[in-house]
Amino acid sequence: MTAQETQRAATGDGERPRFPFAARCPGEPAPEFDRLRADRPVARVTFPTGDTAWLVTGYEDNRTVLSDPRFSRALTTRPGAPRLQPIPPDPASLFSMDAPEHTRLRRLVAPAFGNRRMAALRPVIEREVELLVDGLVAAGPPADLVSGLARRLPITVICELLGVPTADRERIAGWVDVLLSLTRFRPEDVARARADLKGYLEGLVAAKRESPADDLFSELIAARDSGDALSEEELVMMGATVLTGGFLSTASEIALSFLCLFRHPEQLAALRARPELLPSAVDELLRYNALTTGGGLLRVASEDVRLGGVTIATGEAVLPAISAANRDPDVFDEPGRFDVTRESNPHLTFGLGIHYCLGARLARIELELALAVTLRRLPGLRLAVPVGELRAEGGHLIRGLPELPVAW
Repeated sequence: MTAQETQRAATGDGERPRFPFAARCPGEPAPEFDRLRADRPVARVTFPTGDTAWLVTGYEDNRTVLSDPRFSRALTTRPGAPRLQPIPPDPASLFSMDAPEHTRLRRLVAPAFGNRRMAALRPVIEREVELLVDGLVAAGPPADLVSGLARRLPITVICELLGVPTADRERIAGWVDVLLSLTRFRPEDVARARADLKGYLEGLVAAKRESPADDLFSELIAARDSGDALSEEELVMMGATVLTGGFLSTASEIALSFLCLFRHPEQLAALRARPELLPSAVDELLRYNALTTGGGLLRVASEDVRLGGVTIATGEAVLPAISAANRDPDVFDEPGRFDVTRESNPHLTFGLGIHYCLGARLARIELELALAVTLRRLPGLRLAVPVGELRAEGGHLIRGLPELPVAW
């Protein structure tokens, strides 16, 4: 057998699975991930676009893809590059940059997500959760925890941080929903949503130049206008990046976390009895919940790279399957078991390397306070429908819940 035939046999080339895979339950990774990690940890898959990529399912291989500069984000924006979504990534987005451009822009926005700013935001977020729970209580059960809490909290917080007026937040949420589509919306709809969001942010920049405020966008505008290395396009795209990254993923994680606790009543009882377990419970929820179709951002190899027993050729796409890495039995003891007391938990949910999630601290705080306040205020909180009736969002990068009916 030739070397090429050996590699084809090892990776299953010629029987490429179609990605994304279907999960059996919202929040759970598809069973294909376990099978591939055991048999073909680096395997070719076909995307809805018709493009192919290497899907990486093992923990250590995921760490390599996430941190090795030979796996480039910037190359995914080149004409003809393989893509997962209906339209190519925007090259001006922080998500789509490699160092040193990425380093320069991240340095400008990082202080807004630093420890000091997050500590100041914590009581503000807690008050917002209290108000949202007030609304749930006033309306009475049954209630939808998605529309009543999970979506409203992160869109409020991220828009407050950036300086987006209250009246515009639902429009922002709608654009982000479309932008993170896989197959739900046509390519032209996704392109229009991107253009509409950028157009809106251009107008917001102009308004804040006239009337600066105490918000991140005003700070970035000041940096731009004082001669810092930030173009007008980069300024607008920084706003789009913060909004896209700070809303839907956190909203979906909150909803999936409540569902996970409902599905594991003994763990919910332990958390209620011992609120001091909340930090470890948050980490375990972040590890356990399969939030997206696979996990990380698509990369393109800038040179031939040997990974997981196969050679990834220059120009080929690689997708880190973080949901699979977070269930790797070589790293996590009984990875399929949800345990709020788990101590060793080096999950990769927020990524690794230069693209480690900028808003990781903020997401943790929002999830922790959403759980703490709601479980304290609604001690009888429970799922109001059978789990089997719930369906995750289809045709979308984010596998959240359209609704989560609860009672108390």
